[in-house]
Amino acid sequence: MMAVERTPRESETREDEARPSDSWVPASILPNPTPRDGWVHRWIRTSIVGQSDNTNVSRMFREGWEPCKAEDYPELKLRSDIGSKFDGNIEVGGLLLCKAPKEKMEARNRHYLQVAANQMQSVDNGFLRENDPRMPLLRPERSTRTTFGKK
Repeated sequence: MMAVERTPRESETREDEARPSDSWVPASILPNPTPRDGWVHRWIRTSIVGQSDNTNVSRMFREGWEPCKAEDYPELKLRSDIGSKFDGNIEVGGLLLCKAPKEKMEARNRHYLQVAANQMQSVDNGFLRENDPRMPLLRPERSTRTTFGKK
């Protein structure tokens, strides 16, 4: 029998099966704005099921959030909702893009972390109040984390 000459496997390529490098990805419904130094961004609910949520909007504005102007974020390439109350700003599906100073939001996060810690301390105190030296209760182990937004 004669040996059949074969090409080495290393020389074979799968160029025909390779995916194109510029594959298409669907657009995000809520795009992330380009980060700005000293600012935190968040989408704030302005309406739900077609009904205005003025209470939520005013509470968020009092917390320090302010609407982002569309002209300041041309990379988002968005149009505001039809009939939006926030003309000139970025509103998509009842959500308004807002920004707040980073320091203020870090202080807010520290506040809510302290509130959560106080609540856990209260639960532990109530639980351990029932402690009897003849049959001691074990302090529950906790591995809880509270975070707000993306970092």
